[in-house]
Amino acid sequence: MRLDINLATRPYEDAREFWGRWGLGVGLLAVSTLLLIAFSVQSWIHAGRDRHAIRSLQQQIGERDGERAKAQAFLDQNANRSTRDQSQFLNGLIQRKAFSWTRVFEDLERVMPSNLHVVSLRPEINDQNQMQLDMKVACETRGAAVELVHRMEGSRHFQGAQLVQETESGEGAGVSASVIAVYIPDPIEKGGK
Repeated sequence: MRLDINLATRPYEDAREFWGRWGLGVGLLAVSTLLLIAFSVQSWIHAGRDRHAIRSLQQQIGERDGERAKAQAFLDQNANRSTRDQSQFLNGLIQRKAFSWTRVFEDLERVMPSNLHVVSLRPEINDQNQMQLDMKVACETRGAAVELVHRMEGSRHFQGAQLVQETESGEGAGVSASVIAVYIPDPIEKGGK
């Protein structure tokens, strides 16, 4: 028996090899598409939960803001102003009394460059009711004051450190600089310190 195959009119195709190569790729593509769709649906469900939680928290914030506005209106009444002012005054005194100079100097010692010294240090309570330190420092070069600010930024006890003002002390005598930073002390442990 003799088979005549004319390859010029009908080229030979190996269908098994074609489906073996491309079928595997198409199958992997289909599986990855299904996985991505499942991941997207799961993310959409979690996002719905997050949106619900956000709405709930916003509602709670609104309620608290309403309570605060009522309390503020109550305190702003003429009959209650003296009590409010006295309370604010006493709270300020308590905050100032709780200020520990020893802790401040210990924390400053950790961040202070060796070629710089503190000339004056003034603690005060800022508008956000935080303890802010206003320091005057003296050093040989401006770089030491900048280094102090960078070290304070890296410390957990000082936030928002800024070099506010600097002046030359004279002919090569050094630099005087003003640095401000919010001071955050460690919480006081009960039964000790």
